[in-house]
Amino acid sequence: MTEEEKDRLRQAKADVTAALAAVRIEDYRLGEVDTRIEDYVREVATNPDGHNLYEQLGVLRFFGFCRRYGINVTEVQRFFTLYESLYFPGKAGLQTYLLTPVQAFQFAHIFAFWSGGRRVIREVCLYVPRKYSKTTSSASLAVNDLLYGDANAECYTGANSNDQAKKCFDVIRGCVRKLDPMERRYRINEESIKSKRSDRQAFCQCLTANARTKDGLNASTVIMDEFSQALDSDLLTVLTTSMGVRENPLTVIITTASDVFDGPFYEMLQGYKALLLGEYEDDSVFVHLFEPDLDDPEDSEDTWRKVHPHLGVTVSLDFYRQEYKKAVRNGSEAMLAFRTKLLNVYAENEQRSWISSTLARSISRPMPLDAIKGRPDAMVAIDLSESDDFSAVTMGLYNQAQKSFHFHTAYFFPDGALPGHPNEKLYRTWAEKGYLHLTHGDVIDYREIVDYILRINQVVRILGIGYDPWKSQEVINMLAASGAGNVIKGVRQTYGTFTAPVESFEHGAKTGHVFINDNPINAYCFGNAVLDTDKLENCKPIKRKATQKIDGVITMLMTLRLFIDYER
Repeated sequence: MTEEEKDRLRQAKADVTAALAAVRIEDYRLGEVDTRIEDYVREVATNPDGHNLYEQLGVLRFFGFCRRYGINVTEVQRFFTLYESLYFPGKAGLQTYLLTPVQAFQFAHIFAFWSGGRRVIREVCLYVPRKYSKTTSSASLAVNDLLYGDANAECYTGANSNDQAKKCFDVIRGCVRKLDPMERRYRINEESIKSKRSDRQAFCQCLTANARTKDGLNASTVIMDEFSQALDSDLLTVLTTSMGVRENPLTVIITTASDVFDGPFYEMLQGYKALLLGEYEDDSVFVHLFEPDLDDPEDSEDTWRKVHPHLGVTVSLDFYRQEYKKAVRNGSEAMLAFRTKLLNVYAENEQRSWISSTLARSISRPMPLDAIKGRPDAMVAIDLSESDDFSAVTMGLYNQAQKSFHFHTAYFFPDGALPGHPNEKLYRTWAEKGYLHLTHGDVIDYREIVDYILRINQVVRILGIGYDPWKSQEVINMLAASGAGNVIKGVRQTYGTFTAPVESFEHGAKTGHVFINDNPINAYCFGNAVLDTDKLENCKPIKRKATQKIDGVITMLMTLRLFIDYER
C-alpha cells in the first residue's frame, strides 16, 4: 500500500467519524424496532476509536438505507423472535441465546429493507475473527428460509471441506430437530433436511466443493463458510447462478481472514471495501467487516476489542492475551495464525518469504507499455516452459533521475493445457482480465513470445535479452533470425549469478527504488518464492513447493543481472 493510499484511508476515517457525529440518531426511532439496534449504532457513532473504518462506514450506510427504504419493523421483529427461540449448541449443550447488539444490527440490516415487495439485501458478507459464533448465528438464516421462505425453498451450506460445510449444517439440523423432535414435519438425516408436508417441498442440504456435480439446483439461501480458504469460486458460482428465479435469494459469506491471497475471496474483500468507501453502489449487498485500522498496534488490547465485536461475550480478553503470548514465544507460524484468525487480517509468514506477496503488491504500479515515451534503454529476460508452466518475459527500465528500476512482466500459458489443470479456474480468470496471455495449442507457441519481444523493442531500445542457456535454444534461434543476435546473452542459473540481483532487488523494494507492474501473477510468484543459500552463502529464490510457480521472480532478477553486467 502506497503512502498516498494510506493517507486516503486516514482521511476516510476522519470523514466518516465526522459524518456519524452529525447524525441525529434519535430521529430514526430505532429503539421502537429494538433497543439493541440503537445501542449498537450509537456506540459506533460516539466511539470512533473503538471501531474500525469499515464498521463505521457500514453504520453510516445503514442510516442511508433507513432514509431510502424505511424499516420493515414486522420482518425484523419476526426474525428476532425466531432467532431467540432457536436452540444452538453451547457450553451447556443446546440452549437459546439473546441477540447481542451487533447481531441485532446485522440481522436488522438484512431484513429491514424492502422495495417493491422484495427484500433489498441479497448478498451478505460477515468478515469477523474466530470465536465470534458466525457459523452458529448464520445457520438461523437457513432455518428461517426452511420454515418461512418459498414453499420450494432450497438452502445449502458449502465450504472448502466437508467437515467445514457440515459445521453449519449440523447447527441447522440441531435447530430443526429441537423444533420437530419426532420428525413429524421434517425428515432429518446426516446431510439433508426435507419437509414432509404435501404443500411444502423445502429442504436444506450440505454441499462440498465438487461443483461440477451440482447442476440443476434452484438455491434460495446459500451459506458459504470460511470462504477465505477457498482456492476457487466454482461451488459459489454454481449455487448463486441457480438463484435467478427466486424472489428473495440470499447468499451469505462468513469467513475469517487467511493467508490465501490468490483465492477468490481476497479480491472480493477489496471489492467490498470499495463498496463501503463509496467507490460504487450496490444496495443488494450488506457487508460487515472487522479488522484493525491502519495504524493500530497488533499487541494492543484496544485493537483486540476493536476487531472482535464479541470480546467478553463469546471469547475472553484473557484468551487473546494468552494467544498473543504464545504467538510471540512460538515463532512465525504461531504469529501468522494469530494475525489471520484473531486479528482478522490477511497475512503471510514473512520469515519464510523473501519478497512477500504483500510487499510485492505494495510496489506494484500501472505500467502500460504504450505509455513509454522516448524509447529508453531496457533489458529483457525470458523464462520458458513447454506445457504445464508459465513462460515469463520481463522488461526492465532504469530511471536515472529517480535511481529506480521498473520491471514489466508478461506471462504466457498454452490454452490447450488448461482443461483439467489444478489452477484452471484461476488461470482463466487471469486470462479474462488480461494478466495471462493464452497461446494456441497444447504447448507454448514460442512465436508469440518472440513477436511480443519484438513489439517491446518498438517502444524501448533493448540492450540485452537474457535467457537460460539450458532450455531456450529454439527461442534464441528465432530471435537471432529476427536480428536480435547481438543482444542475446545467456544468464547462468547458479546461486552465484543470482546473489547480487537478489540483494539489490530486496534493498530497492524496501526503500522505494524498485517497482513492478500491477499484475497479480507477480505477487503470486513472489509469494511462492523462498530464499535458499549454498555453502558459500550465495543465494537464489526457489519454489516453496515443487508445484508452485516463480517464473516472474526469476526473469526480474535475470533482467537486473543484465543491468549489473552491462558495459557501455
